[in-house]
Amino acid sequence: MRVVRRGMLFWAAGARKHRAEIQSGDAVSGTPEAHKGTEESRRRPVMDAGLYPIAALAPHRGWIFPGLDHRLAAAPAMVSAAPPVRPYAAADKTPKKGSRKTKQEETKKKQVTRRWPLMSKPVDDVYLTWYYERPSYDVEEAVGMLKKFQELDFTYPKQYVYINVFLDMALQKKKKVDPFASTVLLPHRFTDEMNKVLVFTENEQEAEIARENGAAVVGGVELIKWILEDEIQVDFYIAVPAIMPKLIPLRNKLRRKYPSTKRNSLGHDIPKMLQLFREGLEYVVEDERVIKTRIARLDMPTEQIVANLKTVIHDICTFKPSTYGPFVQKLVIRSSTSEGLLLKLDGLLPQVEKVEEEKDAEDGEKDVQESVST
Repeated sequence: MRVVRRGMLFWAAGARKHRAEIQSGDAVSGTPEAHKGTEESRRRPVMDAGLYPIAALAPHRGWIFPGLDHRLAAAPAMVSAAPPVRPYAAADKTPKKGSRKTKQEETKKKQVTRRWPLMSKPVDDVYLTWYYERPSYDVEEAVGMLKKFQELDFTYPKQYVYINVFLDMALQKKKKVDPFASTVLLPHRFTDEMNKVLVFTENEQEAEIARENGAAVVGGVELIKWILEDEIQVDFYIAVPAIMPKLIPLRNKLRRKYPSTKRNSLGHDIPKMLQLFREGLEYVVEDERVIKTRIARLDMPTEQIVANLKTVIHDICTFKPSTYGPFVQKLVIRSSTSEGLLLKLDGLLPQVEKVEEEKDAEDGEKDVQESVST
């Protein structure tokens, strides 16, 4: 490798020397006679290039690289030539962020391809679902379909029935309804599980009543330390109003399970509160607008499933602001092994909403009549 590298450097030095001879007119490229005078110079050791004496690898570079002399002779002219003019125009400046051009480009990108309007009802039982609107069913019809799905699929008959409730949590002027949680006592129980409830009270008579009605833990201020250290863990906490000022250290620990009148976990009627939280169903708003909860078992009668569903929906609607429109946007029912069925909301929402709408309409008509008369 060292010999080859030195040979290459020797060849480069010879090329530079020969280029100088061509420029001075002492040598003419292309003919063997023109290179006879330089044969000796090529074979001599090159001392000015800082190399060791070594013989040339080839007697003439033109034999190995044909036409090299012409290229070396034309090289100085190419270096001195002026750069060519660009045949294309300069690129446009990048538009600013707030310019109209960028806004138009963004609107073009956001434009969605136009789709044909969905058809209402399919002709037969086999069809592409995305070509048709999603069908909606009455509650009784949907529950009957779930029972039929279970028989056809040979699945577990005592599986749970679930509902997904989609809410309209947005209000006017960029406000919205805060996510909430609640516990509701269903008219027809579908599980034998009992929740563990702790009762805060310092009255001996109230403590005895709590124990008789199934309280898991009963006590006063002495329980705070055990709760903060996670020595006591229960499902719900209820309290009487007299002890509430002493329970402030537990506010950050319990959070939404902290006793309050809004959740019906603060009051004097201990047996009623214990029944609600020991046997009740708890649901929470997830993702700021969706409630997912179970309401019954599939082997229960259809009337009982419908009654439990209406009870949950009525309890959800109690969190709707009084001056607000429809609260429930969409309602889906399903079992553990079936697809979701969209329900019709007619007959499921409480009548209070319709009464409020009629009152609002009557108030609007009165205002219009008064303005006309004035």
